[in-house]
Parts: sequence; structure tokens; C-alpha cells
Amino acid sequence: MTRISKLPARLEAEVKLAAWNLFALGLLFLLLVAHPVLAAQHPVPLEKGVKEGACLECHGDLTQGKGVHPAIQMGCFNCHFVRGSGDSTRVVLKTPKSTALCTTCHEDKKAGDRNKTVHAPVARDCLQCHEPHKSSNKALLKKATSGDKESNLCLKCHREGLNVPEKGSRHAALDMGCETCHVTHKTGESGKPEFDFHLTKVAPALCADCHDVKDAKLAEAHKGQPFATADCTMCHDPHQSKAPKLMQAYMHPPFADKSCEACHEAPQDGKVKLTQPEVTAVCSTCHDEVAKKIADAKFPHAGAQGDCTQCHNPHAGRYPRFVRPNPVAVCLNCHADQAEAIKTKSVTHNPVENQCSICHASHGGENPQLLRDQAGNLCLQCHGPDAKATKVANSDKVSIFGGAVVLPAKYFETTERLPLVAGKGHPVAKHPVSGKDPSDSKRQITCLRCHVPHAGDSKLLVTGSGGSGPLCSQCHTKMN
Repeated sequence: MTRISKLPARLEAEVKLAAWNLFALGLLFLLLVAHPVLAAQHPVPLEKGVKEGACLECHGDLTQGKGVHPAIQMGCFNCHFVRGSGDSTRVVLKTPKSTALCTTCHEDKKAGDRNKTVHAPVARDCLQCHEPHKSSNKALLKKATSGDKESNLCLKCHREGLNVPEKGSRHAALDMGCETCHVTHKTGESGKPEFDFHLTKVAPALCADCHDVKDAKLAEAHKGQPFATADCTMCHDPHQSKAPKLMQAYMHPPFADKSCEACHEAPQDGKVKLTQPEVTAVCSTCHDEVAKKIADAKFPHAGAQGDCTQCHNPHAGRYPRFVRPNPVAVCLNCHADQAEAIKTKSVTHNPVENQCSICHASHGGENPQLLRDQAGNLCLQCHGPDAKATKVANSDKVSIFGGAVVLPAKYFETTERLPLVAGKGHPVAKHPVSGKDPSDSKRQITCLRCHVPHAGDSKLLVTGSGGSGPLCSQCHTKMN
């Protein structure tokens, strides 16, 4: 190699290494061209203008079997085309991804827009689950949707029913096959159980297909309380549980202790009757500190002043504090503007994807918008250079805000820390993130001066995808 003049020795070595890498790539390319096998070419060279019938001379077995893809009758070139001719031939799909090819015929299986819930393989690659030519399983599936870990296609990704604790329980319906309750390709609006979990129908109708609601033993197990129209999954996990009877992970103490009389009287005319005329009165007999917090809060949560069961399941749930349907959707049921932003924007703030109560006090607080702290301080609880969390005893979780918010340790550890010194340093060195706004002495600089808190575009900037120029010019009006 010719020495490159006036370069430090270290830089010269790096240039040489880059040159050798480029040479190696060129050599690899020549090898691939010279050896058809390495290039994954068709094993038999095909002449230019080859007819589809030639395919069946070798691949005739693909047209015979228990289940054959109807597209084969339309011709091989409906999905494939031949590239090259003579000594260099490749037979490839007509689209870069199998999903795009499959949905040219199966349009009803398209993933749709980001507002909808779809089964992950549907959006990525149909061939994860389906054979493209023939299969002994229905719908050309690679395996059946029933059986044990080795024979059940669904259990390639899903682990439900495989790791039941010794004293736990497992739903017998799992042995009937996943399609007993689920529809693989069902696509629809996010937030609705039938689409979020791809169900054939929602509970309790789904459960009633196997469990007779008039069965005397079932009525006795529910202490004679009406349950026929209740959502069974509020109390029971549909797959497996660490507890008997498929009980959910979190249970309200009176329910867990089978002390139904703490909240209920005997039903009247087939309807639930509480010990108090109002739901809030029943809850406050035990949760008087929450009732007092709501009453005394400078900024009370309007939703918390109503029926507690609008947000909390009174018996059990999949999440702490029995919020329903989950720690995010419980809020979005009322906060339509935020729900719309999350659906339509390209970037979502991490707390919004986990639980709204990371930033907001659910029942009421001392700050506007129910924030747990003033806007700037709130963000620095996680993003500040000295942000710290307290380990929760006997768990793999940590807490912030004096124990008010509990998070997985990994969530807190992976949160971006800002390199701030004396309130300056973001997004560039010495740029202030607090104090008086130089462009408007009546307002303070907070994170919300530049960022939207829930969902947006381009790093959650208030100017969306317009870049930093329009953002900076809001304050720096004399920028050149």
C-alpha cells in the first residue's frame, strides 16, 4: 500500500484497516458471482422465458397433499418470478416481504393502521405460522393450534399454561386448543378485549360456552351472588394462575378472604345489593384515607369523586390496585385528547405506555393536572442527573416519589439521564432547563416549553416534526 502522507500513525492504521475491509468485501462479491451455490441461486439453470409448467417437473409434490394452497392453481408465477437466465438463475418472491405478497389476495388479513391491534406475526411475516404451498394442518399452518409444547404452533411464542406453580391452577380449555377462544387474525380497535386478545367473543359469553351459569356448584362458589353477566376475567385469569381456581394475580382482601358480607348483602331480585346505598360509601369504610385525600386535595380528580368501580375492579385484577382494564386505558377512557394523540403520533412518552400514575396522582394532588410535582421537577425525578429510586423490599421493583410510584427496576435504569449542572446542559451545554424564560419574564422555563408530555413526533418536540429550528426560534427571535 502507498503511505498516505501527513497522517498520524494511529489514523494511518485505521485507514489501512478500512482499505483491507473494502478489499475483502470486493473479494467476497467476486466469490458469490463465481459460485452460484453461495449466491442461493436456483439449483437448476433456467432458460430465458421459461414456462410455469417447467416448475412442476421438479416441484409436482407441492400440488398434492391434505391441504394445498389454492394459489398454486393460479400458477407459480402468481407469487414468484424468475430472475436472470442461462447459467445464473434465481426464483424469488414478487415482493420483498411475504406479508405484502399474501395480502394481495388475503386483503382482509392486512394489519391496518396503528390504531388497531393485530397479531404480531400478521404484521411481520405470514410464513412464521403458515406453509406457503401445502400443509397437513388447516389454514396451511405449520403446526396445529393444540397439543403440547412441541406440537402446538402457538406455544412457539406464547408460554401460557407451560409454567404453572405447584399450588397454582391451569385452565383445562388450553387442552382444547388455542382456537377454542382465539381468532388468529382478528383485527380491530385497540382497547377492546375482543381485539386486544383476538377473542372469538368477549366474556361472559365466551366462558358460558363451557361453563353453565345455572350450575348449582358454580352458584355456590360465587356465594349466591349474581355473576352471569359479569366479566369473568376480572377475577379469573383465562390461562393459568399461581393460585387455585385461576384467580387473578391481585385480589382485594375482602374478596381473597371470602368475606363477601363486608361489602354485599344478599342479592335482591337477582341483582347485587351493597351494604351501603353508594359504592363510594362502601369503599370508604376501609379506604377512609383515600376518601379524605380526595376531599382535601387542592386539585381533586373529578373521576375519583364518583363511583370507585369505574376505575377499580372491586374483587381482583391483573394489575396492582385492580385498575381496569389496565393502568393506561383506565385513564384514556375519559381523556379522549390524549387517547387520540397516542393513536396518531409517532412517538409516545414511556410513562404513557406503562401507567399514567407515574406522573399523575390518581385521586388528587397539590399541582395542576394532578401532577406529582411541578412540571420541571417532575421530569427530573426520572431524567435528572442525580435521579435515584428506592428498592422495594422482597421484590425486583423500585419506588420513586417517596414510595408513591412503584416501577420495575429495569424501567428506571433504562430511562435517559440528562447531563445537567446547576440547571443547565440540555439540549446543549449551558442551555437552561429552569428559571425565568428570557423571552417572556412572566413564565418559567420547564420541560413543557419544548416537549409535549404524552405523544408527539420527533423527540416529543412541541413543534412536531418541523425540526429544532422552529422550536428554538420561539425564544431566540434574533437568530440568524
